[in-house]
Amino acid sequence: MTPSSHAVNPFAAVDLAALLANRARQRGNHPFLIWSPFDGPTQTWSYAHFAETVARLAGGMAARGVKPGDRVLVQLENCPEALLTLFACAHLGAIHVPVNAMAAGPELAWYASFTGAVGAVTQPRLAAAIASHCPDLRWLAITETDAGSPAAANTLPERAQSFKALYGEALPARAPDPDAPALIMFTSGTTSRPKGVLWTHANALWGARLGALQQGLRADDVYQLFLPLFHVVALSWSFLPALWAGATVVLQPRFSASRYWPTALEFGATVGSQVIFTSRVLSQQPVPANHRFRQWTDALCPPEFEALFGLRFIGGWGMTEVIAQAIVGDPWQPQPAGSIGRPSLGYAVHVLGDDGKPVSPGQPGDLLIGGIRGRSLFKEYYMNPQANAEAFNEHGLFRTGDRVIVHENGFIQFSERAKDVIKVGGEGVSPAEIERVVLEVQGIQEAAVVAHQDKAYGEIPVVFVVLAPDPHADRTDQVQARVIEHCRRSLARFKVPREVIVLPELPRINFGKIAKVKLREWLQSRK
Repeated sequence: MTPSSHAVNPFAAVDLAALLANRARQRGNHPFLIWSPFDGPTQTWSYAHFAETVARLAGGMAARGVKPGDRVLVQLENCPEALLTLFACAHLGAIHVPVNAMAAGPELAWYASFTGAVGAVTQPRLAAAIASHCPDLRWLAITETDAGSPAAANTLPERAQSFKALYGEALPARAPDPDAPALIMFTSGTTSRPKGVLWTHANALWGARLGALQQGLRADDVYQLFLPLFHVVALSWSFLPALWAGATVVLQPRFSASRYWPTALEFGATVGSQVIFTSRVLSQQPVPANHRFRQWTDALCPPEFEALFGLRFIGGWGMTEVIAQAIVGDPWQPQPAGSIGRPSLGYAVHVLGDDGKPVSPGQPGDLLIGGIRGRSLFKEYYMNPQANAEAFNEHGLFRTGDRVIVHENGFIQFSERAKDVIKVGGEGVSPAEIERVVLEVQGIQEAAVVAHQDKAYGEIPVVFVVLAPDPHADRTDQVQARVIEHCRRSLARFKVPREVIVLPELPRINFGKIAKVKLREWLQSRK
């Protein structure tokens, strides 16, 4: 869908930089960001201080030749520098490209080459990989610490500089442009390479505004955030809505079961975001009676968890391409157990059968989302016209690749992932990406990756392989070890298969397609 040429843009004369500047004028001394590292002192930025720091960082980046439209690669665990760089890019009109902190060297090389990144920001323990695999970067800035933890004593890679050296003279504000590109976020799918999801400034503002409204956020809220900022749940479901509301964000480096409640109590956190994995872990610990949380967002809203934690769960569904929660619960209304909510007022939600018609209540169907590209839906897949053509149907509806069930009461239940993405502790993993890497190993003729249920991570990847005919081939155990080692060098840690299973052949269905359902069933039946 596209907006009418006569419609007034709801974000006219505003972009991310202007939003921050507005909040700095309105709530200058109010705490905006509280950095609570596991090691080192707590740091606090007011709205005014944060905006001033952003302007100086933007000025220093501009002095190094970063121009509007340039891409800046960012590989960081949660830390203040990740957010400062996001807004510095927005301030000068560059495009922020956050990538997974666990990305391996070959993945980084592809990200940098694919986006044509001019520079990068990273942290000490990750710097060597970027420096060696991304030689075409014009500059590389490295933070002082590893997400607050002291860095190992070593010298900076050649061409690198400290993050502090990036600061310069404050860059004057430019004219806001809500339709300008703001971010490229990578998402896993069925392709062997991640797709770059391009957001405009209006996309980011949409997530901020709609998220604040749907969660009922207030200016006196304290939002505790540990989920990774290179993912949509942390960024546009959590951080940006808190900014829109003028609230305070307490940022942690990552999830820590032992540090979660002490941090919440210290800063009086009132709202937060979870994934199924983290809420399950926290359910195994004593819950402080004096916490101030009133609600958490999560994929589901189990009633036993609401009673255990003494707060409301707001269930929801979304994806990077959809920016905000397109299916969501309500802070003021009960939500049935197991549901992900009702259609958001900001989207047209369609659940269709194979015939393209709405399914009957209680029947699973394909989930398609209607919205406005560049505002409520992503602008496009970066440099990928084929994926763009395949992403939308003839009516302009976005094909999510997920299947859901609409019940008689109007609430929606998640059914299955048609795209076969594996969720490892909340991280999306593409089987095709792992298969591509496995097939690089000498002696592997075929590979098929499937999800296996795991108590700790929810799902883990397992790879089935067929060996190439070779009378002089290594023993099976040597090939298995070689596959694991190659994956560890080439993929982020969470993508590495936990097991390599050798078969004489892979099961097939019609037209020779690998019957992955049979592989999953075999894993499930194995004791």
